Amino acid sequence: MPTNLSAPTRLLDRLAGAGLAGVAETYARLAAPIGAIAFALYILLTALTAWIMPDANWDMLPYLSIAEEGVYPQPQALHDYAYGTVKAGVSASDYKRLTDDAGGFRSHMAQDAGDFHSLLGMYRIKFLYAEILSGLSRVMSPIEAMRLVQVFSVLLLGAATLLWLRSQGALALAPLAGAVLIMADFGDAARAATPDLLCSAVLLAGLYAYMRGRQVATALLLFLAFMVRPDNIVFLAVFAVLLVAFRQKAWGALVGFGVSFVIYFAISRWAQHPGWWPHLWFSSYDQHYNMDGFDPPFSPVVYFRIFALALARAVTINSWVGVSVLALAGWYGLDRAGFRLDRRAGILFAALVIGVLAKFTVFPIPDTRIYFPCLLPPFLLLAPSLMALWVSAGRGEPEAAVRSTVDAEDVRPLLER
Repeated sequence: MPTNLSAPTRLLDRLAGAGLAGVAETYARLAAPIGAIAFALYILLTALTAWIMPDANWDMLPYLSIAEEGVYPQPQALHDYAYGTVKAGVSASDYKRLTDDAGGFRSHMAQDAGDFHSLLGMYRIKFLYAEILSGLSRVMSPIEAMRLVQVFSVLLLGAATLLWLRSQGALALAPLAGAVLIMADFGDAARAATPDLLCSAVLLAGLYAYMRGRQVATALLLFLAFMVRPDNIVFLAVFAVLLVAFRQKAWGALVGFGVSFVIYFAISRWAQHPGWWPHLWFSSYDQHYNMDGFDPPFSPVVYFRIFALALARAVTINSWVGVSVLALAGWYGLDRAGFRLDRRAGILFAALVIGVLAKFTVFPIPDTRIYFPCLLPPFLLLAPSLMALWVSAGRGEPEAAVRSTVDAEDVRPLLER
C-alpha cells in the first residue's frame, strides 16, 4: 500500500544518497592509493603478529636440529640442543604440548634421541632454510631467527604483490589480494616456524620476474624457491612442460627448472632422504618412530586410502581447494565476458592450477600451507582483466571492453581517460 513520506524523511534520504555518492566518487578517484595503503597495513599487521604471536609447532625441533648438525654431530647432543633451545624460547604450556602427548609420538621423540635423529632426512632436504637459520643464529637466538625469517617472508610477499599490481595498473585491487591471502590462511603460514612462507614469497617474486620478462632474475628466484622447499620441483616441471609445449620463449624459467631438476637428486642423496613412499607413509599413514632403513613396499590400497582421506580433509577442513576453485571461476567468468589472459599469463595460470593438482596427486597432504605458493598468483594474473571490467562497467560501455586478450597496457588507457 503506497505511503506518503514526510518532508524530513525525504530530505534525510536525499542527504544519505548524496553522502554515499560522494564517498563512492572519492573512493573511485583514490582507489589505487587507498587499496595500496590498506594492503600495506594488512601486511605490516601480519608481520607484527608473526613476531609477537608466533606459533610453536613441532617442526621447529627438527628444523633447529638440521641448522646446527655441524656443531652437534652426535644425535644425543643435537637432541639436547634442539629441545633445550625450544624450551628456553617458548612458553611452558607450549613446550609441554610439543613434548608430551600422553605417551604418543611427541612424548617418544622427546625421550629417544636416536629415533628423533632418524627423522631428520625428511627435513634436511630443505637445505637453504637450514642454512639461513644457521647463519642468523650466530647473531641472535635460534627462535628469534625463525621469527625473523617469517617476518621477512611476509614483507617480501607483500612487496612483490604490490609491485605486481602496480605494474598492471591494478593497485585498486590490492584489498582483493588481501582477501585472498586471508582465505588462504596467510596468517597461520606467517606464524608457523616452517619454510613454507619463505618459499611462497621467493616463488612469487620469481613469477613476477617471469611476467616482466626478466630472465636472469626468473632463473635465480625460481631456483632459490626450490632450494627452500625442493618439493616445488613439481610446479617447476609442470611449468617447463607447458612452456615447451606452447613454444613460449622463457629461458629463465627453463633454466631455473633444469638446474633444480639436476640438484634435486644430488640434494636428496646428500640429505639421506628416505624416499617418496616412506615419507608419504610417515606423513599421511603412520608416524613410524624410526626411519633408518624404513622402506615399506608400495601398496595401491594404502595410497588410495591416503588420497581419499586427504581429499576429504582438504575439501571439508582446509581452504586451498576453495581458493583454487574461486580462481578458476574468476578466470572462466572473465573469459566468457571477453577478458582473456594473454599467452604468457595464460600459460602461467594453467601451470599454477595443474601444479596444485599434480602436487596433491604425487604427495596427498591436505594442509593448505603445502599449496600456498600457488594460491595468490592466479588472482594477480587476473587483475588486468578485472580492472578492465571495472572501468568499462563504470563507464557503462561493456561492449567496448570485449577483446581477445587483456594486459596492463590495455588497462592504463582506460584509467587515464
